[in-house]
Amino acid sequence: MAAGIVAPPTSTRVRRPPPLPPASLPTAPFLHLLRRASLLLGNSDVPSESAVNLKNSQVESCVFPPAINPPGSTKTFFLGGAGVRGMEIEGRFIKFTAIGVYLEDNAVQSLAVKWNGKTADELTDSLDFFGDIVTDAFEKFTNVTTILPLTGKQYSEKVAENCAESAAIEKFLQVFSDENFPPGSSILFTQSPEGSLTMIRSLSAVIENKQLLEAVLESIIGRHGVSPSAKQSLAARISDLQLKPNEPEKVAAATAKPQEN
Repeated sequence: MAAGIVAPPTSTRVRRPPPLPPASLPTAPFLHLLRRASLLLGNSDVPSESAVNLKNSQVESCVFPPAINPPGSTKTFFLGGAGVRGMEIEGRFIKFTAIGVYLEDNAVQSLAVKWNGKTADELTDSLDFFGDIVTDAFEKFTNVTTILPLTGKQYSEKVAENCAESAAIEKFLQVFSDENFPPGSSILFTQSPEGSLTMIRSLSAVIENKQLLEAVLESIIGRHGVSPSAKQSLAARISDLQLKPNEPEKVAAATAKPQEN
């Protein structure tokens, strides 16, 4: 943090983490998730790699791989959905950022308790569904990549609208105050169930505050989320991954090892 910033109160702690490696693709098959999914489906056999048809998700020029090892976590996450943030300006839809939302493997099991069997349209129309993604006790990783230039102030103030915890927001705004993001820049967030938010860009920071943690994802997929397309993508993917006894191959296809280029 910049010199002169007063340490936050004990309820909202900010600390600089040790250097973290960049996000990378997993080097081994995503077998632990396949086993979990197969057991949930009542199938003891793990689907073979040869049966898997994987694709990256491309949003404009940004490519989001189907699985990733994010900074700030020792786990491998699967791509829940991806979309753009933009707005209508003088009759044209201007796209500002591409967003990929990744979820820990047990998200499928956690969300199935309430949402098993729901269609993509039903999930898209449900604020409670996206609320559960934001608040349920599994890790999330969000990659926000700029399409047009964006200042840290522009980005952080949008997130701040969704958080009432003033001390945490003050620290969040300070972290981004001097940042500028040219096209192609990525802002990475790893969100833990314990309430810690790891942010990676040209700086590294951890803010330990549950309300702020949830506000970041809420700003994307919540009631006033900036990316309806990411919400639709999430709803479609989770609907496909829910426990459909005759379609175990869909779980495998969405969560196994990425294809080699």
